[in-house]
Amino acid sequence: METVTRLVLARHGQTPANVAKALDTVLPGPGLTDLGRQQAEALGKELAADLAVTALYASQARRAQETAGLVGGVLGLSVGVVEGVHEVQVGDLEGHADDESVAVFRSVYDAWRDGDVDARMPGGESGRDVLDRYLPAVDDLRARHPGETTVLVSHGAVLRLVGHALAGETDLRPAGDDHLDNCGRLEFEALPDGGWRLLAWRREAPGGLASSRDATGG
Repeated sequence: METVTRLVLARHGQTPANVAKALDTVLPGPGLTDLGRQQAEALGKELAADLAVTALYASQARRAQETAGLVGGVLGLSVGVVEGVHEVQVGDLEGHADDESVAVFRSVYDAWRDGDVDARMPGGESGRDVLDRYLPAVDDLRARHPGETTVLVSHGAVLRLVGHALAGETDLRPAGDDHLDNCGRLEFEALPDGGWRLLAWRREAPGGLASSRDATGG
């Protein structure tokens, strides 16, 4: 019987920085709000209902590990920590919530979406920097868990960038608003050629527990 390798890339639950619409990317970062914990539990319930998840991982950020821990409590899985899959490092914009700083962040991200991955956050990472650290981690998870369904809890901006990179040319990839709410997720199936096929770009939070839009989620 043929087995299918699937990867779910999920955003963490809401944090106080998300509520403040602040650019908060330095590790380990904040934990979850009460709503964030509810979102994480709802994510776990949706995954339990929809997929036979066999492996669960999170970035080095506290918010990702807390989210994965709550998901794991529902799924009965322990959480592994993966290096290199943390949020885009915004450098000089760190901690800022003013309109001008958020506009700079979004202009750089938009340049990445338009193909200029060498554009750089002021004092921070370029899109190429992000992909060079993130994509090898995805390849490693694929190699570790062939024929399984793996969930990785990560972050809004980095998931949108990586999601476009993995999806390539597909009708399911958002052409305009690629928003990803807290605990929204992207679902992929591994292809024989080493690539990935996008199965779903689930923008909204699970269980109807939507947050207001923040700086990095879209």
